[in-house]
Amino acid sequence: MPEELHWLSAVEAVRRLREGGLKPAEYVEALIERTARLAHLNTYVSHEPDLIRRAVADTARSGGPLHGLPFALKDIIDTADLPTTAATPALRGWRPRQDAPVARRLLDAGGTLMGKQMLGELSFGMTGNNPSFGAVGNPYAADHIAGGSSGGTAAGVGAGLVPAALGADTGGSCRIPAALCGCVGFRPSPGRYDGRGVIPISSTRDTVGPLARSVADVRLIDDICAPLGAEAGLTADLRGLRLGVPFGYFYEDLDPDVATATEHALSGLAARGAVLVEQDVPAMRRLTEAADLPVVLYEVGREISAYLYQHAAPVTLRDIADQVASPAVRETLQAVVEGDRFTSADYREVLTVHRPALQAAYASYFSGHGVDAIVVPTTPLPARPHRAPGDDGTVELNGGSVDTFLTYIRNTNPSSIAALPCLSLPSGLSGDGLPIGLEVVGPASSDGRLLAIAEAIEDALPPIPRPRL
Repeated sequence: MPEELHWLSAVEAVRRLREGGLKPAEYVEALIERTARLAHLNTYVSHEPDLIRRAVADTARSGGPLHGLPFALKDIIDTADLPTTAATPALRGWRPRQDAPVARRLLDAGGTLMGKQMLGELSFGMTGNNPSFGAVGNPYAADHIAGGSSGGTAAGVGAGLVPAALGADTGGSCRIPAALCGCVGFRPSPGRYDGRGVIPISSTRDTVGPLARSVADVRLIDDICAPLGAEAGLTADLRGLRLGVPFGYFYEDLDPDVATATEHALSGLAARGAVLVEQDVPAMRRLTEAADLPVVLYEVGREISAYLYQHAAPVTLRDIADQVASPAVRETLQAVVEGDRFTSADYREVLTVHRPALQAAYASYFSGHGVDAIVVPTTPLPARPHRAPGDDGTVELNGGSVDTFLTYIRNTNPSSIAALPCLSLPSGLSGDGLPIGLEVVGPASSDGRLLAIAEAIEDALPPIPRPRL
């Protein structure tokens, strides 16, 4: 049987590319062929094989620490060679003048860009349904959602179309699709990666983040993308590691399969010597709700308008809002264009009172209980079947109909608001074979330590099977 190059880890691929046992052109060609075969998953907005082949030839001559490693980008990250569409009609085909700095770091390190990946329109939405650009299929069940908003990124990595990629995360957009598609998604602390040249939602909340099939592969990308350099060589030992398990809020109303997989994961960590600290973060629901929407909805119109002006895009915020294909996104943006839902006083109150209160609650939890990291289910439920755009606002959970967006984002949103580094890794499969994720949250600015802890946790958990594609 020929070797399945598409399942190579990024770390192993770089080693073999560096040593000459694997040729960049051979590796890229295998991924191009697999992408064509699995085109029904709709993971790419832009994927041009001839451009990729020319690029890998140039990369092979220039070298760099990635030695030609293929990577992809969520289609909000600017590149001069491919359009940046944010999967919205008004920007279809629009090409920025230059690469985003974070993309340029990977290119300068010798990476080969495989294309720009599908997303929930303008980074909103949780299902990957897009009336204009199509729906992203989950690699474990193509008729199920891939999550959002970095759904094409997670599905592409999870399906073996590319070993690593950059998504972006405002409230869970790297971690949620990673959990649903069986891969690893990292939300670094805001400011760790350069955010210029990325179509924004909220400068307070946004961050670019890598997705890959292992924590080691995420660390490889983080080493390159972190402007001040990553904390190389950090390791963590599970024995004696104190892991916070806040059973209130984060563990409420879980899908039974998620509850079972998480219980098994916690038992496995305890068996390896981790100390499970079963303590709640007080008032989590109230603190999160008070600090959430005003910042995003106050900033989004201003942020997108500034991006369009700075990059000489041929459209305005109103043009984008009027042409948005997704009903819920169009309603939100048009309301923003017509007038602020929240006042500047509301905005300042969140930034000076409510968000600091949530951050203080997390800081007190970590210090007061001597906790190294917090572990919670990434999402309360696995992927659900696709429904038509406009009909996907609710989802079934434990016999009831619940809000799709608010339910999937419930466990990832608080740490996003608090600007904490966090990561989702696979913890098991549901009874019908769909991935389930475990989120690991670290104290403020503990990115390197968090990645080391996540790698130790990953090592203690049995790997999930690959999708049958």
